Amino acid sequence: MNTVEPSVTRCEELGLSALRALYEPLGLQVVEVAAGENIPGSYWGECEAGLIGNRLYLRGDTPVHSALHEGCHWLCADQGRRAQLHTDAGGDDIEENAVCYLQCLLAERIAGYSRARCFADMDAWGYHFMLGSAQAWFGQDAEDAIARLRQIAPQFLD
Repeated sequence: MNTVEPSVTRCEELGLSALRALYEPLGLQVVEVAAGENIPGSYWGECEAGLIGNRLYLRGDTPVHSALHEGCHWLCADQGRRAQLHTDAGGDDIEENAVCYLQCLLAERIAGYSRARCFADMDAWGYHFMLGSAQAWFGQDAEDAIARLRQIAPQFLD
């Protein structure tokens, strides 16, 4: 985790209603956590999103890319795994890639956000890709992620 948080889009900038509109119709409940409170189910702590069962926990200072990432872990999990989710979403490296790819796809569905902004936020936060940026990875090196999404969440690839 960075000691100085980079400038990225925060949930408070968009409002939680934008994330609720994305996730709640799919069965994932967005739960607001008060400023300064610990985020339940947060793997990384600090301001990072938390995931427990079918609940995505967010504070105003949670980065939107983190809310997307954890929510996409839930979307990529089968029903059995969803019921057991608590803090660590698990999965293998290819699933992690699929989650990253899906978060970039779904960025377009959030009012006030975009795929380009998601790429920039991921890069600023320190996601590491072999090609040097989230956008380059997404466009040129994500075949394994796409193949996994075809298996576990093909509805998002349309």
